[in-house]
Amino acid sequence: MLKKNEDLAPYTFTKTGGSADIFVIPTSHDLAARTIAFTQEHGVPLTVLGNGSNLIIKDGGIRGIVMYLDALHAIKREGTKIVAGCGAKIIDVSRFALESSLSGLEFACGIPGSVGGALYMNAGAYGGEISDVLIEATIITPSGEIKQLQKDQLEAKYRKSSIADKNYIVLEAVFELQLAESHTIALKMEELTTLREEKQPLEYPSCGSVFKRPPGHFAGRLIQDAGLQGHQIGGAQVSTKHAGFIVNIDNATATDYMNLIDHVQKTVLAHSGVLLETEVKIIGEDK
Repeated sequence: MLKKNEDLAPYTFTKTGGSADIFVIPTSHDLAARTIAFTQEHGVPLTVLGNGSNLIIKDGGIRGIVMYLDALHAIKREGTKIVAGCGAKIIDVSRFALESSLSGLEFACGIPGSVGGALYMNAGAYGGEISDVLIEATIITPSGEIKQLQKDQLEAKYRKSSIADKNYIVLEAVFELQLAESHTIALKMEELTTLREEKQPLEYPSCGSVFKRPPGHFAGRLIQDAGLQGHQIGGAQVSTKHAGFIVNIDNATATDYMNLIDHVQKTVLAHSGVLLETEVKIIGEDK
């Protein structure tokens, strides 16, 4: 499927951002590879979009082609392994694991991102991360070549991997899990879901945790101590429920988000001497 001048706000969790010149939704690995080959051959800029959970797209939108991978969302079981397409939501993969009596992905039951995004940034929560269970990934190189890579080739670290450094695009992931009693898995997922609902501002659009955890500190606590909880610029607000989140409470723009992020970084640095590094990815052009 191909669309022109597609509004990108509906495809992000913040519900902000401009439009894409060309919006392509491939329905197979081959079509994704052919799209990349086309952009290489004709020198067209390419941006790959997952489900937009940890992303801010600027108000000027994105030039060239945006390839949206949501249609590649198949999930299947192979023994104690789960094979999941890049467009599958990692929450859905954790639920599929529960239904299959497979343990290891309980920590991911509240992570809103796609499988591709989870590998890209080695997503994690509650003491677990994707690299703990990942064994293999199918990727496309910048030249359009499809390859299978083992976990160690992806060089996963805290909130990053070589996927970003080498401009790989994830097509599929294989997770190795362990057989367990379904009720035990369900209890753990219920516990983590309750913790998430108690602590995170799920009632508003947001991009998740905005900042990485600084060594020896917690970003939310530093923001709180700097007196910024509840601070608002435009329609974007530092959450009153969890200061590590910035929520869209009143038709915020991407510019509102970026201005608030900049203000938080400068204020926290002046207050505590700690420079907060963004975890959220910011792409696109200014309006």
